Amino acid sequence: MEDTRARITKDGIRIYEDADFAGMRQAGRVAAEILDMVASHVKVGATTGQIDDFIREEIERRGVISATIGYKGYQHASCISANHVVCHGIPGSPIPASKHEKTPRGNDRLVDGDILNVDVTVIVDGWYGDTSRMYIVGTPKPFAMRLIDVTHEALMRGIAAVRPGNTFGDIGFAIQSFVEAQRMSVVRDFCGHGLGRVFHAPPNVLHYGRPGAEAVLEEGMFFTIEPMVNLGRPETKTLSDDWTAITRDKSLSAQFEHSIGVTATGCEIFTLSPANRFHPTWG
Repeated sequence: MEDTRARITKDGIRIYEDADFAGMRQAGRVAAEILDMVASHVKVGATTGQIDDFIREEIERRGVISATIGYKGYQHASCISANHVVCHGIPGSPIPASKHEKTPRGNDRLVDGDILNVDVTVIVDGWYGDTSRMYIVGTPKPFAMRLIDVTHEALMRGIAAVRPGNTFGDIGFAIQSFVEAQRMSVVRDFCGHGLGRVFHAPPNVLHYGRPGAEAVLEEGMFFTIEPMVNLGRPETKTLSDDWTAITRDKSLSAQFEHSIGVTATGCEIFTLSPANRFHPTWG
């Protein structure tokens, strides 16, 4: 439960205390460790349902809580978004055909060349650790690899803009200006968010914007930065399951997400990969 005595900015953003960083650090590490372990399960012939089963079992084994099971009726321990699924892909659901495939697959089995984002949020002693990263099945196509590299770099440029006195518009501008210079697009229909002892809270962290715009960053703010980048146009649509978001033009999409806290001199990333596997070609 949120502490009603906590300081809230005029923009509705909670300012956390120094001691709260330890809780976020622990939750972020657990989420990152689980995603490190997912890497060995992403292979040709595996299914997204099997990957989610592993994540659920690992969360239970650790004695922590999945933030997504039961959230607004969602019943899975992760979101797994393959190829042109932008976000909120449901494990076990058939992978829809992107513009690079001639016919729908009809199942959730991974094939050589697939790329996928796996998004996990856990609750550890009341603190939320939220992170996602990209994985490659077999050998990626060159344009898919470039998309992944650009998306990762966009996230890190956004994080580099985080320091007290800068604004959320500075974060968005750092991401947008880099991505568009690579002739790719930033999804505008979804954004990062505040978190801490709640899953979603102010602010909305947009991945596009103008320098100096939006709320000013202050030490003690906790939020995610999670840019979604498309090879084609930025528009998305949500499928009839009310969760799965895809690119309207069926072009490939990629996403990376970190949870961070603003410090006196910059920021701390709570969800760093202990095994250095955050990028699919590392580790």
